[in-house]
Amino acid sequence: MLISGKTGKSGRSTSPLLTPQQERERLREMARLAERELAGVQMASMDELTLLSNRHGFTALARLGLDACQELQTPATLLYFTLDEFKRISYLYGRAKADDALKTFADVLRIAFRENDVVGRLEGDRFVALLTGSSSVEIAAIKARLNEILDERNAMAQRSYDISFSVTQVEYDPVIHGSIEELLGDAESVMNR
Repeated sequence: MLISGKTGKSGRSTSPLLTPQQERERLREMARLAERELAGVQMASMDELTLLSNRHGFTALARLGLDACQELQTPATLLYFTLDEFKRISYLYGRAKADDALKTFADVLRIAFRENDVVGRLEGDRFVALLTGSSSVEIAAIKARLNEILDERNAMAQRSYDISFSVTQVEYDPVIHGSIEELLGDAESVMNR
């Protein structure tokens, strides 16, 4: 309900005064729009199957992590994963089972890594994790925890195949790796040898 309209010095009408109820509704509508926009941004940076960051989301977050490592002069390590026998799982058991394997591995990654690590699915059966400020002992412990959790999942699943992975580890060197893309490129080339 309009109470009144205001007129500015130029004589043109400015926005009308709103009742408290109208103001609340307007704020609710603005909040709904903001939520939709945030959801859109999140969906654009998230892999919808695994609910991890997709390549775009991972590189954006990893860039921030590497910038912080440079500024604080702390180490960073990239772990690059591929699932072993993924194509065989897909061929023998079908796309749905292959998708289940991807989701299971993503869940294991979420559990094994620390909250401040950046974890993502690049494409297909390729996953990555950027660990910032970690010593080699911490990285070894995280990898051991990842193997332990995956072994538990495989034992509980009672399926005719196990999920396993190969991993490449690349230490970030700001002199060699000018960007996260270059760090990823090094890891991909080592993995593909």
